[in-house]
Amino acid sequence: MSGAGSAIRGSRVGAGPMGEQDRGFKAERVTRHYYCINGHVQSPQFAATVDIEEIPVELDCPNCGLPSGQDKDNPPQIAKHEPYKTHLAYVKERRTEEEAVALLEEAVETIRARRAAAAENE
Repeated sequence: MSGAGSAIRGSRVGAGPMGEQDRGFKAERVTRHYYCINGHVQSPQFAATVDIEEIPVELDCPNCGLPSGQDKDNPPQIAKHEPYKTHLAYVKERRTEEEAVALLEEAVETIRARRAAAAENE
């Protein structure tokens, strides 16, 4: 038994022929090529009415996330990433070795004084 339905499956009522003339006006475009240091190329299109100054000089590569530029022979270099610093590394940047020794001695004296006071109260 055949079902009652549309003769063309997947189409909707009022749908016309498919083609560029029916889809609307295609704006003029400018294509720019961007190259990353890993050799990836992306070619985004911009509207032809956009000023050259508004087109970005660098974009992030969608493949690897590194910066990509318009010069194929000289893609942007990877910015130097500093490794994660521990709290101790930041403290060493702020304090000299002599200051660290003085602070340590002061902390040890404070602890000794507390322990001596606690021993007297017992």
